[in-house]
Amino acid sequence: MTGTRGWLRAHSELGVCVLLFALGALVLGDVLTMDVDITQRGPVGPKTVPVVVGVALLGVAVLLALDVLRGGRGEAEGGEDIDLDAPGDWRTVLLLAGIFLGNAVLLDPLGLPASGALMFWGSAYALGSRAYDRDPLIAAVLSVVTYVVFDSLLGIPLPGGPLMEVL
Repeated sequence: MTGTRGWLRAHSELGVCVLLFALGALVLGDVLTMDVDITQRGPVGPKTVPVVVGVALLGVAVLLALDVLRGGRGEAEGGEDIDLDAPGDWRTVLLLAGIFLGNAVLLDPLGLPASGALMFWGSAYALGSRAYDRDPLIAAVLSVVTYVVFDSLLGIPLPGGPLMEVL
């Protein structure tokens, strides 16, 4: 068991290969089942770019797997001012994951302006900002501007929640 575990640890980049391959297969699977009802003019249609991206993901996954199995290793990030031997900050990671999940849950009932403001403020808090007077204001402005740009200027309908009538 130690031999297998040691081999897997030495070839941990294969996990990235599996992820890329699964993502490429997912993209191609979605493209092949995509229903296209528009009239296509010319050789490039709505399926072209996703097919290219899916094939590229599969190709990169296979080439990376071959490189890893031949002994290739990713270069350590030695140029940054971080301690590569220090453990990860799991508190921050879990706080951010909870904030993003909370945003997904609150998006429909509260709308994007309110849930986005909570997400921006919570992310700033999780990443270490302690400006309690400034952060909520910046978060609210960012969220409202994001809502207005996407909903009004770009025409992408987003849930406004209770603030729909105000904005």
